[in-house]
Amino acid sequence: METKRQIVQKAFKTAFPCTIPIFAGFVFLGIAYGIYMNASGFNFLYPMLMSLTIFGGSVEFVVVGLLLGAFDPLKALMLTLMINARHLFYGISMLEKYRVPGLKRFYLIFGMCDESFSINYSANIPEDVDKSWFMFFVTLLNHFYWVLGATLGGLFGGLIRFNTRGLEFVMTALFVVIFLDQWMKETSHYSSLIGLGMSAICLILFGSGNFIIPAMVLILLVLSLLKGVLMKAGAVK
Repeated sequence: METKRQIVQKAFKTAFPCTIPIFAGFVFLGIAYGIYMNASGFNFLYPMLMSLTIFGGSVEFVVVGLLLGAFDPLKALMLTLMINARHLFYGISMLEKYRVPGLKRFYLIFGMCDESFSINYSANIPEDVDKSWFMFFVTLLNHFYWVLGATLGGLFGGLIRFNTRGLEFVMTALFVVIFLDQWMKETSHYSSLIGLGMSAICLILFGSGNFIIPAMVLILLVLSLLKGVLMKAGAVK
């Protein structure tokens, strides 16, 4: 009969190797985020606490601009909902898996990101390993990697003096990489092209300073209306 400590240790030892590839990506991207925050005038405590409490990846990059701009809670709400809307579908897929006892369930819900979802959804967890503790440690380790990178970036940016002009382009680069990654995974590019087309139309109509929210609303409406057609074409599942 295993003790609770042995169960927890076994789950950690099983989960840790699964998160090693995430470690490299999260730490380096987190460092870029921390340096970006520092270059924008924020103390290292900001990226550390924001990565700890928000844990929203691309949203945290967007928040930098929101903090520096005029107070606009509606815009912040809309941007956050649109950027992380995919998590609603992640949550539906994980309803059964995350039906675990104790407070772990709430942390699993809070800490779910793309990478944790991918591992927890697809991992072949050995029968003798507690699944709830396995998913908990996957989520916890990924969360820790992100906080570590953001904190190091915030400290590094404050200690090392170098020309950070143009570093704000890291957010644009991040979204370009995310878009290209999704483009390469798609079997059909209709939904991506709709996104680009609607964004271009709104950019022309509303200008560069006001096009994001109308573009997101329009993309959502068009994709919803064309859902049946896109599903037949294999653009969405």
